[in-house]
Amino acid sequence: MGGLGKTTLAQLVYNDKQVEDHFNLKAWTCVSDDFDVSRLTKSILLSIASDQNVDNHDLNKLQEELKKQLFGKKFLLVLDDVWNENYTDWVHLSLPFQAGAQGSKIVVTTRNEEVAKIMSLDQAYELKSLSTEDCLSVFAQHSLGTTDFSSHKSLEDIGKNIVIKCNGLPLAAKTLGGLLRGKRDRSDWEDVLSCKIWDLPEERCDIIPALRVSYYYLSAPLKQCFAYCSLFPKDYEFEEEEIILLWCAVGLLDHGESGNPSEDLGRKFFRELRARSFFQQSSNSISRFVMHDLINDLAQWAAGEIYFRMEYTSEVNKQQSFSENLRHLSYIPEYCDGVKRFEDLYDIQHLRTFLPVTLSNSSRGHLAYSILPKLFKLQRLRAFSLRGYYIPELPDSIGDLRYLRYLNLSGTQIRALPESVNKLYNLHTLLLEDCRKLKKLCADMGNLLKLHHLKNSNTDSLEKMPVGIGRLTCLQTLCNFVVGKGSGSRLRELKLLTHLHGTLNISKLENVKCVGDAKEAQLDGKKNLRELLLRWTLNTDGSSSREAKTENDVLDMLKPHEILEQFCISGYGGTKFPAWLGDSSLSNLVTLKFENCDMCTALPSVGQLPSLKHLAVCGMSRVKRLGSEFYGNDPPIPFPCLETLLFENMREWEDWISHGSSQGVVDGAPSCIGDACY
Repeated sequence: MGGLGKTTLAQLVYNDKQVEDHFNLKAWTCVSDDFDVSRLTKSILLSIASDQNVDNHDLNKLQEELKKQLFGKKFLLVLDDVWNENYTDWVHLSLPFQAGAQGSKIVVTTRNEEVAKIMSLDQAYELKSLSTEDCLSVFAQHSLGTTDFSSHKSLEDIGKNIVIKCNGLPLAAKTLGGLLRGKRDRSDWEDVLSCKIWDLPEERCDIIPALRVSYYYLSAPLKQCFAYCSLFPKDYEFEEEEIILLWCAVGLLDHGESGNPSEDLGRKFFRELRARSFFQQSSNSISRFVMHDLINDLAQWAAGEIYFRMEYTSEVNKQQSFSENLRHLSYIPEYCDGVKRFEDLYDIQHLRTFLPVTLSNSSRGHLAYSILPKLFKLQRLRAFSLRGYYIPELPDSIGDLRYLRYLNLSGTQIRALPESVNKLYNLHTLLLEDCRKLKKLCADMGNLLKLHHLKNSNTDSLEKMPVGIGRLTCLQTLCNFVVGKGSGSRLRELKLLTHLHGTLNISKLENVKCVGDAKEAQLDGKKNLRELLLRWTLNTDGSSSREAKTENDVLDMLKPHEILEQFCISGYGGTKFPAWLGDSSLSNLVTLKFENCDMCTALPSVGQLPSLKHLAVCGMSRVKRLGSEFYGNDPPIPFPCLETLLFENMREWEDWISHGSSQGVVDGAPSCIGDACY
């Protein structure tokens, strides 16, 4: 049965320190009702080795690679929420597991006793409902923050009556506890106990009554935001910002007469839904969240016919039928999505959301190109995604989507944005992450004055930013700013982008020929940036067109705000680093990396940075000696917080003089570094 805590128990085991120390490898995979051997093998492989590129691998190649990763290692694998009863499927999936070392373990969670028998487990542990006492403890923990009612005696009797209605299900106790969290007024608890939703006939709602009550007490805006989550398939892992940007796009966070979306309001809503246990943290990542299967069922019940989620189809291009009231559509892409799959959709003129959703980031598929012009006739669209499809170009008719606020083209093969994108004046979010072939953005992008997020990380082929991008003064996210050649976009375009936050990567800095451009960028005023990467293209052809003096002066003008936490300088062609790099005013800097700065013969005085924990120096081929200049102006304790230290590819390094010593250090770190590794 759902809600008993099977996954929670498996998570406790999976994250236990002793368990972690016992195994060489761990992997967690959500199986659900789609027991596709290729997908699951790929998911397990990526859980073990996330840097693997397995997009085009067939099953045989995937299993060979998984065997290689598991060979001779003691591993722990959790297969969560298994439904499949086909023994042959299990045999095919388990072939690579035989390469592991003796003592490897596989933990399976399932609601089906037959699954346990088919998978030949040594023993099945059947979870029972909690006792009333234990269920009361769970309820008290989430409602009062304690394990009992000793400090709230006046609520104990009504608390017990509420818990009785939970039927021993910890998920129900947790959800109702979250509903009453922070509420000490007895009348609030009595309202929950006497709510008519408890008595709703099962034929009208096949949902655990406690979950129905939790939904009933959400505010109207929260109910709408929660219902939107019905578009996510079971076991889908999502990030907080991902869902907030979608809420923004479809108008669920619009407020006041201006109608502007409030992301702060979205964060408040997200936290409230999480506090009430509608969202829970993923087992795979602290930054990602999932909905329990029963919560997902609740969302679908709440959504009604204006939301529709297409699951996997049994036939390629199987036709779907849609309600005329449909507003928001999601679906799980298949390897080849043809015209027939969306045939009835083209008449749904009020569609607001078109959202392909995959359970694996590595999934790729093909979308018939003839579908796009038809979809772009749905001019009420607010949120539109083609994420992960092999699409080399977009038709100009995309500019007809004048209400569009959210456009996700991440992972596609597009080489250029159509110029018609400039007509999307309401665009709030443009996602272009992992568009490796993208060379050109549209020329007049400065027209998109409402754009808040331009996520273009891992767009290595991008040649320059469009002139006028500095007019996008609402921009909060700009992952990669590419400096153009000659008349191309200049660094001074960053001047008015004062709201940038998170990570900023400035690349092709060798194109900056005027030091004044670097000064006008005013990086020291970007107080919301937490990570900054300054990248010059590595000079691999031996040409001497770059001027070291210019690069010295440019870097000198690019001092970041003192609040910065992570900083990387890569490919720098100057001969020395600016004095501000060793300035203790960069008091929040935790991570610092120097990469392929081949012309520099000495490192800056970074020993004075008070919060520095991680320092990496790679490819500094002309550095021969580390001495007092490395530690700073005779600080009493240089590197007071350093935890990790990496030196790599230091071809001419000869001598390292420890702090307060005249002796060169050859074997081992100097005393000031303590336990740091290098």
